[in-house]
Amino acid sequence: MAKLLLCDDEAALRADLKRYATSEEHEVTEAGNGLEAVLLCQKESFDIIIMDVMMPELDGFSAIKEIRKTSQTPVIILSARGEEHDKILGFELGIDDYVVKPFSTKEIMLRVNAILRRTSISTAALEEKSHIVYMKEGLRADMTAYKVSIDGQPVDMAPKEYDLLFFLIRNKDIAVARERILAEVWGYDYFGDDRTLDTHMKLLRKSLGPYAGLITTLRGLGYRFDG
Repeated sequence: MAKLLLCDDEAALRADLKRYATSEEHEVTEAGNGLEAVLLCQKESFDIIIMDVMMPELDGFSAIKEIRKTSQTPVIILSARGEEHDKILGFELGIDDYVVKPFSTKEIMLRVNAILRRTSISTAALEEKSHIVYMKEGLRADMTAYKVSIDGQPVDMAPKEYDLLFFLIRNKDIAVARERILAEVWGYDYFGDDRTLDTHMKLLRKSLGPYAGLITTLRGLGYRFDG
């Protein structure tokens, strides 16, 4: 069972998602706007946050920015806007997933459960004494501690950027199909906007700076990490 914070100004949507989540034995706390969500996060901790963007009092992006000052709780954004710049803004704030309306409740719960599985595995890895570290010239990726540095300087990346980089490193020098990346990094048979992967890859390359060239695009197939 996980603790979910569901923030959306549409009561009917909250009720629908809550009904589905509680049927899977998750505990759900509701918020009607971004400010309410921020205040709730200051009082208690959650395992995952589902956040709408367009809301009164405080919009979703502003709420996440405030929440990120004290918490790294995984966040799924719900939005009627599917433009790339909106998705990039969300991922730069450190969200884990971006879902464009309309969507099915089942799809949201698939995404929720996939993120919960990932964070559970990451927590277990952090508890291990030995660290799995990849190094190439000035690039250092500690895949146990979820830390990346370039030429000795730490790089702050969104959660999905870490997952994507570590997946590519584990499959270095192998051509990996887009479908496999989506299925294994996102944790389920991904359905939706295929550009999500391209957006994350663009952000990852930006974070890697001088080492962005280690990721090769294979047209019509996927990507390869030349490690």
